[in-house]
Amino acid sequence: MAWHRVAAKTDVQEDAALGVEANGCPLALFRIGDRCYATSNICSHEFALLSDGYVEGEYVECPLHQGRFHIPTGKAQGTPVEEDVKTFAVKIEGDDVLVEVPEK
Repeated sequence: MAWHRVAAKTDVQEDAALGVEANGCPLALFRIGDRCYATSNICSHEFALLSDGYVEGEYVECPLHQGRFHIPTGKAQGTPVEEDVKTFAVKIEGDDVLVEVPEK
């Protein structure tokens, strides 16, 4: 696992998702209060980008079939999604958002 800079802290807006990539891994970044979170950007139900979804509080809704995921844990929140999405560790260094992803 290695840390990768994926965005500036100011790029990650509350109540929105930002699609980024780190070491070939598609990620969705979120800000809830003062904390940033990263999940896989691919819905576990069907291929759709969560960064194109709708963010409400601690949840993101997939734009394709309205499946919901809890952003901090990646937990699926009912039909049609049954499989959680992967989450990744995030840290802030100065104005940089770094995400820990596997090395290829």
